Amino acid sequence: MAKDPETASEAVPAFDFSILREIRKRADLTLSALSERSGVSVAVISKLERNQTQAEVGTLHKIGKVFGMRATDILSLAEAPISNKKSSVKYQSGEFALEAIRYGNADCIFATADAGAQVSKPEIHHDDHEICWVLKGKVRLDLPKESHDLEAGQSIQFDAIQEHTYEAIEKCEVVIVHIRKGKRY
Repeated sequence: MAKDPETASEAVPAFDFSILREIRKRADLTLSALSERSGVSVAVISKLERNQTQAEVGTLHKIGKVFGMRATDILSLAEAPISNKKSSVKYQSGEFALEAIRYGNADCIFATADAGAQVSKPEIHHDDHEICWVLKGKVRLDLPKESHDLEAGQSIQFDAIQEHTYEAIEKCEVVIVHIRKGKRY
């Protein structure tokens, strides 16, 4: 059973470079082929993949170029822990009942409302992309120069910094996702 990183008594390494093995295998490369393409020795790559050493930025840059990745992409993937479990928070905004899970780069919100309910800018927004996916019912999204009626199975993406209002045309369930611009997962 995996330990919760917050309660683990032993120190968790800052980076787990064993992810390089997965990336290499998905690219169908051997250690030798990766070494040849990157200019990094087989011994260094092998030690990284077995978490026996920490990588230098220059090394990650060379390896990353082979996979079309930046050194920071590899660091991000290698940063331990690789998962982050959270609990949802329930609250009300306008006439919509919301339940949200929040992360540094994205917020996922499940919203329900009765017909006629409205909410303007249901969240305080950063400069995010916003996706609204209607699971049940019908919803109207009003933007500064557009209005969209969405029914179950439809979604829309827009720049969340714009003024916007949701109105439940019918009793509805929707998923709203805010994704920070310029951030990876």
